[in-house]
Amino acid sequence: PAREAYLAVVAQARQPVFYASFGVPDSIDGRFEMIALHAILLVRRIKGRGTPSDQFGREFMTYLFADMDRNLREMGTGDMRVGKKIKEMAEAFYGRAKAYNAALDSGAPPLEDVLKRNIYADVGDEHGAARELAETVQRQADLLESQELVAILAGTVHFEPPRGAASPNGQND
Repeated sequence: PAREAYLAVVAQARQPVFYASFGVPDSIDGRFEMIALHAILLVRRIKGRGTPSDQFGREFMTYLFADMDRNLREMGTGDMRVGKKIKEMAEAFYGRAKAYNAALDSGAPPLEDVLKRNIYADVGDEHGAARELAETVQRQADLLESQELVAILAGTVHFEPPRGAASPNGQND
């Protein structure tokens, strides 16, 4: 089930609208940012909900970092550097988790500002995409919160298509 949940996170993070309309850089770093963001939202939903949730969370994180390791190796990162890169990614992930959770919990700092600092740092946010992404993230967090924990722990995770994404019937939202 944790693998299925991870695959749902990756599928959501790969939605073309994030890169085409929201201005997320279509790069290795941009893709990492979107996977991390959605993974953080899922972990946020299950965290502190008891032993089954904790075990699921550990398994989910194992899949996440194993996939990152595999991707680094496929891109040609040498064995000697993979461990260091994974450590950097883990530090980035947990730092973002802390910042995103603080913004979602209290609004301080505003989620839009946290997204600008992490996702749009290199490309800027001239068109207000961070605000739109912050609204999307809040909707996704609310949607995850509304899902039954038992379903999530069984690997059934639902995200809504971001505004502007093609819906399953081919229509744009």
